[in-house]
Amino acid sequence: MKLKVLSSGSHGNCYIISSQTGCLVLEAGLPWNKIQQGLNYDTSKVIACLISHSHMDHAKAVKEVMAAGIDTYMSKQTAETLGLNSHRLCILEPKKQCNIGDYIIMPFEAEHDADGALGFLIQNKKTGEKLLYLTDSYYCKYKFRGLNYIMIECNYCKDILDRNIEAGLVDEAMKKRLLESHMSLEHCKQFLKANDLSQCQKIILIHLSEGNSDERRMVREIEQLTGIETVAASEGLEIELNMLPY
Repeated sequence: MKLKVLSSGSHGNCYIISSQTGCLVLEAGLPWNKIQQGLNYDTSKVIACLISHSHMDHAKAVKEVMAAGIDTYMSKQTAETLGLNSHRLCILEPKKQCNIGDYIIMPFEAEHDADGALGFLIQNKKTGEKLLYLTDSYYCKYKFRGLNYIMIECNYCKDILDRNIEAGLVDEAMKKRLLESHMSLEHCKQFLKANDLSQCQKIILIHLSEGNSDERRMVREIEQLTGIETVAASEGLEIELNMLPY
Protein backbone atom coordinates (compact mmCIF):
# COMPACT_ATOMS: atom_id res chain seq x y z
CA MET A 1 0.00 0.00 0.00
CA LYS A 2 0.96 3.62 -0.36
CA LEU A 3 -0.04 6.67 1.67
CA LYS A 4 -0.31 10.10 0.12
CA VAL A 5 -0.99 13.11 2.35
CA LEU A 6 -2.92 15.88 0.65
CA SER A 7 -3.38 17.87 3.86
CA SER A 8 -3.35 17.33 7.62
CA GLY A 9 -4.47 19.79 10.27
CA SER A 10 -7.22 22.23 11.18
CA HIS A 11 -7.00 23.86 7.72
CA GLY A 12 -8.09 20.59 6.08
CA ASN A 13 -7.56 16.84 6.12
CA CYS A 14 -7.35 14.37 3.26
CA TYR A 15 -5.28 11.23 2.73
CA ILE A 16 -5.14 8.62 -0.02
CA ILE A 17 -4.39 4.96 0.69
CA SER A 18 -3.68 3.17 -2.57
CA SER A 19 -2.84 -0.34 -3.74
CA GLN A 20 -2.65 -2.03 -7.13
CA THR A 21 -6.40 -2.58 -7.16
CA GLY A 22 -7.62 0.87 -6.15
CA CYS A 23 -7.56 3.50 -3.46
CA LEU A 24 -9.42 4.77 -0.43
CA VAL A 25 -9.80 8.47 0.26
CA LEU A 26 -9.69 9.21 3.98
CA GLU A 27 -11.53 12.47 4.73
CA ALA A 28 -12.72 15.14 2.31
CA GLY A 29 -11.70 18.26 4.17
CA LEU A 30 -10.30 20.12 1.15
CA PRO A 31 -11.94 21.80 -1.84
CA TRP A 32 -12.94 19.16 -4.38
CA ASN A 33 -10.53 20.48 -7.00
CA LYS A 34 -7.62 19.94 -4.57
CA ILE A 35 -8.73 16.35 -3.96
CA GLN A 36 -9.05 15.78 -7.70
CA GLN A 37 -5.54 17.12 -8.18
CA GLY A 38 -4.28 14.70 -5.52
CA LEU A 39 -5.94 11.87 -7.45
CA ASN A 40 -4.27 13.04 -10.67
CA TYR A 41 -7.80 13.86 -11.91
CA ASP A 42 -8.59 10.15 -12.12
CA THR A 43 -11.46 9.05 -9.86
CA SER A 44 -11.94 5.73 -11.63
CA LYS A 45 -9.65 3.92 -9.18
CA VAL A 46 -11.30 5.34 -6.05
CA ILE A 47 -13.08 2.51 -4.24
CA ALA A 48 -14.60 4.68 -1.53
CA CYS A 49 -14.22 7.69 0.72
CA LEU A 50 -14.28 7.41 4.51
CA ILE A 51 -15.37 10.39 6.63
CA SER A 52 -14.51 10.34 10.33
CA HIS A 53 -16.90 13.09 11.46
CA SER A 54 -18.90 16.13 10.39
CA HIS A 55 -16.48 19.03 10.96
CA MET A 56 -15.64 20.88 7.77
CA ASP A 57 -11.89 20.29 7.97
CA HIS A 58 -12.83 16.64 7.37
CA ALA A 59 -16.01 16.88 5.29
CA LYS A 60 -15.80 20.09 3.25
CA ALA A 61 -16.11 18.39 -0.16
CA VAL A 62 -18.25 15.40 0.80
CA LYS A 63 -21.18 16.36 -1.46
CA GLU A 64 -18.88 16.81 -4.47
CA VAL A 65 -17.22 13.47 -3.70
CA MET A 66 -20.57 11.69 -3.83
CA ALA A 67 -21.66 13.65 -6.89
CA ALA A 68 -18.53 12.29 -8.61
CA GLY A 69 -19.90 8.77 -8.14
CA ILE A 70 -17.79 7.77 -5.15
CA ASP A 71 -19.40 5.70 -2.39
CA THR A 72 -18.87 7.59 0.85
CA TYR A 73 -18.94 5.95 4.28
CA MET A 74 -19.67 7.57 7.65
CA SER A 75 -21.81 7.19 10.75
CA LYS A 76 -25.54 7.93 10.75
CA GLN A 77 -24.99 10.90 13.05
CA THR A 78 -22.39 12.39 10.73
CA ALA A 79 -24.67 12.01 7.71
CA GLU A 80 -27.55 13.66 9.58
CA THR A 81 -25.40 16.55 10.78
CA LEU A 82 -24.18 17.16 7.22
CA GLY A 83 -27.71 16.85 5.82
CA LEU A 84 -26.73 14.18 3.30
CA ASN A 85 -29.14 12.14 1.21
CA SER A 86 -27.63 10.25 -1.70
CA HIS A 87 -27.49 6.73 -3.07
CA ARG A 88 -23.71 7.09 -2.67
CA LEU A 89 -24.09 7.50 1.09
CA CYS A 90 -23.15 4.37 3.05
CA ILE A 91 -23.79 4.20 6.79
CA LEU A 92 -21.25 2.60 9.11
CA GLU A 93 -22.03 1.19 12.53
CA PRO A 94 -19.32 1.13 15.19
CA LYS A 95 -17.70 -2.29 15.68
CA LYS A 96 -19.49 -3.72 12.63
CA GLN A 97 -16.98 -4.47 9.89
CA CYS A 98 -17.70 -4.06 6.20
CA ASN A 99 -15.98 -5.08 2.99
CA ILE A 100 -15.03 -2.36 0.54
CA GLY A 101 -13.18 -3.69 -2.48
CA ASP A 102 -9.95 -5.27 -1.29
CA TYR A 103 -10.29 -3.71 2.16
CA ILE A 104 -11.97 -4.75 5.37
CA ILE A 105 -13.05 -1.70 7.39
CA MET A 106 -13.79 -1.86 11.11
CA PRO A 107 -15.17 1.47 12.37
CA PHE A 108 -15.02 2.29 16.07
CA GLU A 109 -16.08 5.21 18.24
CA ALA A 110 -13.76 8.20 18.59
CA GLU A 111 -13.97 10.65 21.49
CA HIS A 112 -14.57 14.07 19.92
CA ASP A 113 -17.04 16.94 20.15
CA ALA A 114 -18.92 15.74 17.07
CA ASP A 115 -21.71 13.18 17.27
CA GLY A 116 -20.87 9.88 15.61
CA ALA A 117 -17.13 10.48 15.23
CA LEU A 118 -15.29 7.35 14.11
CA GLY A 119 -11.85 5.89 13.80
CA PHE A 120 -11.07 3.12 11.30
CA LEU A 121 -9.13 -0.14 11.36
CA ILE A 122 -8.32 -0.84 7.71
CA GLN A 123 -7.05 -4.22 6.53
CA ASN A 124 -5.87 -5.11 3.05
CA LYS A 125 -7.41 -8.49 2.17
CA LYS A 126 -4.61 -9.51 -0.19
CA THR A 127 -1.65 -8.80 2.10
CA GLY A 128 -3.30 -8.88 5.51
CA GLU A 129 -1.73 -5.53 6.37
CA LYS A 130 -3.51 -3.54 9.06
CA LEU A 131 -3.59 0.23 9.26
CA LEU A 132 -5.14 2.09 12.18
CA TYR A 133 -6.54 5.58 11.49
CA LEU A 134 -7.52 7.68 14.50
CA THR A 135 -7.93 11.45 14.43
CA ASP A 136 -9.82 14.08 16.45
CA SER A 137 -10.12 11.95 19.56
CA TYR A 138 -8.67 12.87 22.95
CA TYR A 139 -8.32 9.21 23.92
CA CYS A 140 -9.23 5.73 22.68
CA LYS A 141 -10.93 3.08 24.81
CA TYR A 142 -10.00 0.25 22.44
CA LYS A 143 -6.83 -1.81 22.12
CA PHE A 144 -5.61 -3.36 18.89
CA ARG A 145 -3.38 -6.27 17.92
CA GLY A 146 -1.21 -6.91 14.91
CA LEU A 147 -1.10 -3.33 13.64
CA ASN A 148 1.37 -2.71 10.84
CA TYR A 149 0.89 1.04 10.40
CA ILE A 150 -0.63 3.65 12.67
CA MET A 151 -1.98 7.04 11.60
CA ILE A 152 -2.79 8.83 14.84
CA GLU A 153 -3.53 12.36 15.93
CA CYS A 154 -0.83 14.04 18.02
CA ASN A 155 -2.34 17.50 18.21
CA TYR A 156 -0.59 19.42 20.96
CA CYS A 157 1.97 19.42 23.76
CA LYS A 158 0.34 20.30 27.07
CA ASP A 159 3.22 22.48 28.26
CA ILE A 160 3.23 24.49 25.01
CA LEU A 161 -0.54 24.93 25.24
CA ASP A 162 -0.21 26.16 28.83
CA ARG A 163 2.49 28.67 27.84
CA ASN A 164 0.35 29.96 24.99
CA ILE A 165 -2.58 30.42 27.35
CA GLU A 166 -0.39 32.30 29.82
CA ALA A 167 0.84 34.54 26.99
CA GLY A 168 -2.71 35.25 25.89
CA LEU A 169 -2.33 33.42 22.58
CA VAL A 170 -5.01 30.83 23.39
CA ASP A 171 -8.12 31.49 25.46
CA GLU A 172 -9.46 29.20 28.16
CA ALA A 173 -12.44 28.13 26.05
CA MET A 174 -10.11 26.84 23.33
CA LYS A 175 -8.01 25.06 25.94
CA LYS A 176 -11.09 23.27 27.27
CA ARG A 177 -12.07 22.19 23.76
CA LEU A 178 -8.59 20.88 22.96
CA LEU A 179 -8.41 18.91 26.20
CA GLU A 180 -11.81 17.32 25.54
CA SER A 181 -11.65 16.68 21.81
CA HIS A 182 -8.04 16.37 20.57
CA MET A 183 -5.18 14.04 21.44
CA SER A 184 -2.14 15.39 23.22
CA LEU A 185 1.38 14.04 22.86
CA GLU A 186 1.06 12.43 26.30
CA HIS A 187 -2.24 10.72 25.49
CA CYS A 188 -0.81 9.55 22.17
CA LYS A 189 2.10 7.97 24.02
CA GLN A 190 -0.26 6.33 26.52
CA PHE A 191 -2.32 4.86 23.68
CA LEU A 192 0.74 3.46 21.95
CA LYS A 193 2.05 1.92 25.19
CA ALA A 194 -1.30 0.18 25.71
CA ASN A 195 -1.34 -1.49 22.29
CA ASP A 196 0.46 -4.34 20.56
CA LEU A 197 3.20 -2.76 18.44
CA SER A 198 5.17 -5.95 17.82
CA GLN A 199 4.37 -5.89 14.09
CA CYS A 200 4.20 -2.14 13.60
CA GLN A 201 6.52 -0.76 10.93
CA LYS A 202 5.55 2.91 10.78
CA ILE A 203 3.78 5.54 12.88
CA ILE A 204 2.41 8.64 11.14
CA LEU A 205 1.46 11.55 13.38
CA ILE A 206 -1.46 13.53 11.98
CA HIS A 207 -3.47 16.68 12.72
CA LEU A 208 -0.69 18.56 14.53
CA SER A 209 -1.73 21.95 15.88
CA GLU A 210 -0.02 24.86 14.15
CA GLY A 211 0.60 26.79 17.36
CA ASN A 212 0.56 24.23 20.17
CA SER A 213 2.78 21.46 18.85
CA ASP A 214 6.48 20.75 18.31
CA GLU A 215 6.87 18.38 15.37
CA ARG A 216 10.50 17.40 16.01
CA ARG A 217 9.87 16.78 19.69
CA MET A 218 6.75 14.72 19.00
CA VAL A 219 8.48 12.55 16.43
CA ARG A 220 11.53 12.13 18.66
CA GLU A 221 9.57 11.18 21.78
CA ILE A 222 7.34 8.69 19.94
CA GLU A 223 10.37 7.05 18.33
CA GLN A 224 12.16 6.88 21.69
CA LEU A 225 9.10 5.32 23.31
CA THR A 226 8.31 2.75 20.61
CA GLY A 227 11.53 2.17 18.69
CA ILE A 228 9.42 2.48 15.52
CA GLU A 229 10.09 4.85 12.63
CA THR A 230 7.82 7.87 13.08
CA VAL A 231 7.01 10.75 10.75
CA ALA A 232 4.69 13.74 10.92
CA ALA A 233 2.18 14.10 8.11
CA SER A 234 2.72 17.09 5.84
CA GLU A 235 1.25 18.21 2.54
CA GLY A 236 2.66 16.18 -0.33
CA LEU A 237 4.22 13.46 1.83
CA GLU A 238 4.16 10.03 0.18
CA ILE A 239 5.06 6.86 2.10
CA GLU A 240 5.37 3.30 0.88
CA LEU A 241 3.63 1.01 3.35
CA ASN A 242 5.13 -2.37 2.61
CA MET A 243 5.61 -5.29 4.96
CA LEU A 244 8.61 -7.45 4.19
CA PRO A 245 7.99 -10.26 3.82
CA TYR A 246 4.26 -10.34 3.19
